[in-house]
Amino acid sequence: MNNIVIGIEGLVGAGKTSICRKLIKTIPQTVLLNGGNLYRTIVYAMIQSGKKLEDLKSETNNIDIKAIMDYFNIEIKIKNNETNFYINGKLAKEEDLQSKEASLAVSVVGGKADNTALFEFARNLINNLKKNYNVIISGRSIMQIYPDTDYHFFITASLEERIKRKCIQYKGEVKEEEVRKNILKRDELQEKAGFYKLHNKTTTIDVTDCRTVEESTNKVLEKIKLPSVNI
Repeated sequence: MNNIVIGIEGLVGAGKTSICRKLIKTIPQTVLLNGGNLYRTIVYAMIQSGKKLEDLKSETNNIDIKAIMDYFNIEIKIKNNETNFYINGKLAKEEDLQSKEASLAVSVVGGKADNTALFEFARNLINNLKKNYNVIISGRSIMQIYPDTDYHFFITASLEERIKRKCIQYKGEVKEEEVRKNILKRDELQEKAGFYKLHNKTTTIDVTDCRTVEESTNKVLEKIKLPSVNI
């Protein structure tokens, strides 16, 4: 079987990353390129350097985000079939990248920065990975980055379900009403930036009623032509 590329996008809090991580354990010889976390790492590095949200709003218009990546010496390494990101040699921790501050900042910067060079870098990276692996891409603007994606899925869920899942992710450290406001704000920013755009190749999958990651993942697997696999 020729190696394939699967792109997974979706609404904030719908469970994209969990689905991707289950897929790489289910589909043989598969690697996950977490494009969302690459972008989060770049923005998080900016925050760590002292930039506040208001600074990012005013200073990132048309900024070359790949140049920022290079400035902070951000590297990509594969561990357990998943990409990990390092800032000046230090691992960017998942909890920091998924924090409320980083999430909102990414939504702001993503719609303002010049992503051209970063997208070209990602395209070359995907082509290199595809030589040896099936590639799952999680992130935004996947069809713009890699038009030859074999499958493109957009994961959706109801607002209330997404709020519940984010509250679980934040382990109760953020109040439900604040989570609601954050999701609505990020939805607005993502929509305005064009990140929720559907394409002719896009298959929308609603996982509102899925009680487990396995159920959500099976909905995706049903649409992919692969040898029989079991979760």
